[in-house]
Amino acid sequence: MKNLAAKTLAWTLLFTLVLGGMAMAKETRKIGVIVVDIQGDFTKLKNGSLAVEGTDEAYMKTVEENTRKLKEAGFLIFATQDWHPADHVSFFTNHQGKKAFDVIKLNGRDQVLWPPHCVQNTPGAEILLDKKLFKAVVRKGMDPRYDSYSGFQDDGGKKTDLDKLLKKDGIKKVILYGIATDYCVRATALHAIDAGYKVIVIRNLCRGVAPDTSQKAIEEIKAKGVVVLDDLDLEKIIGN
Repeated sequence: MKNLAAKTLAWTLLFTLVLGGMAMAKETRKIGVIVVDIQGDFTKLKNGSLAVEGTDEAYMKTVEENTRKLKEAGFLIFATQDWHPADHVSFFTNHQGKKAFDVIKLNGRDQVLWPPHCVQNTPGAEILLDKKLFKAVVRKGMDPRYDSYSGFQDDGGKKTDLDKLLKKDGIKKVILYGIATDYCVRATALHAIDAGYKVIVIRNLCRGVAPDTSQKAIEEIKAKGVVVLDDLDLEKIIGN
């Protein structure tokens, strides 16, 4: 009888683990990951033209390890990629008499003038993570007339394929992190909320241009319903 009870308990535990694993797998299929603009020109690692503080080798290793962890857990992972033409409107070099980080009015909006960055087919535009991690890479900022911080649409309102790709896979919640907190992460998170997704931003996997604007961005996205976690926590992600 003791042997029978022990076997029954073992099978019960195994069955519970299997069901738990199946339930988790089902949940992960509804959750997508958006890795924002992990590109050479935004990193100190590659001495990028628009390198953000804290984007050194240690940061890149942490992002790669966590992205791989999510891939192994069954999440579908998408990347966004700035992919600008050389004559892009956001480059200060395309505005006579202007310098980097000047702000001008453009189509009724404030436009920051950046150093040329992520120019199509240049090393600085390359994504620095293993491309095999991604189901798809969504390029943005290709129209020379409009900046495009968001992975969902540019400043002119033209949509990328990101929303279609997520909906095609039945994704209802997205995990989001990358560069930069106060620009592309912020804009992508807000447009994801607008598109009806639940959104979780992993703060320690993001890096921002400036501390004050990054903190302001975090407060803004939280006010819009984005969940902000300090670290990647799969239990909290699935539970939220």
